[in-house]
Amino acid sequence: MKIVIAGAGKVGRSIARELRANDHEVLMIDRTPDAAVNAIAGVTITEADACEIASLESVGLDSAQVVVAATGDDKVNLVVSLLAKTEFGVPRVVARVNHPKNEWLFDSSWGVDVAVSTPRLLSALVEEAVTIGDLVRLFTLGQCSADLVEITLTADSPVVGEREGDVDWPVDTALVAIVRGARVITPSADDPLEIGDELVFIATPDQEDSLEGLLSG
Repeated sequence: MKIVIAGAGKVGRSIARELRANDHEVLMIDRTPDAAVNAIAGVTITEADACEIASLESVGLDSAQVVVAATGDDKVNLVVSLLAKTEFGVPRVVARVNHPKNEWLFDSSWGVDVAVSTPRLLSALVEEAVTIGDLVRLFTLGQCSADLVEITLTADSPVVGEREGDVDWPVDTALVAIVRGARVITPSADDPLEIGDELVFIATPDQEDSLEGLLSG
């Protein structure tokens, strides 16, 4: 898969290393790339302004499957996302949100399919680590206005002991994974729900209260 990353700072380089290690074709674009970028084997770096159409054409953005706007400037990330989606028709655009106050801008109107807010992710991970029995929002899927949420079943949860297929889940929610110890289970109708299971759902925001009410003791 061809992936273009705008921004060759620490975040962009980390993403590039991970993706290259998974055998993806990775290209980076940055106005003033750090010399460390050249040390990433197999990653091509173009010194250019990612907010200019000519620069994006030079890296073949029209043939990319994914664009990652990973600069440290939210304005740049929004412009790159919009150009990638509207001018080049990139199927998947992922954008970094640097400042939480700007998070509301990172949606489909700016070409963003997935917005990644580091502060929100960190707070969600902290909540997930210390919160048992409460719903924790992990991630927002901008394209479909749904959230990835998690809840850990306590001993007094009404669904403990039930089969997954027997639970009357709220509308617009989907159980996508059961994390049980070191195992990740793809849910099926016959899977029993046990104490300590971490249930991961995709749910619309207006159904999160119903989901939490169903699962909490």
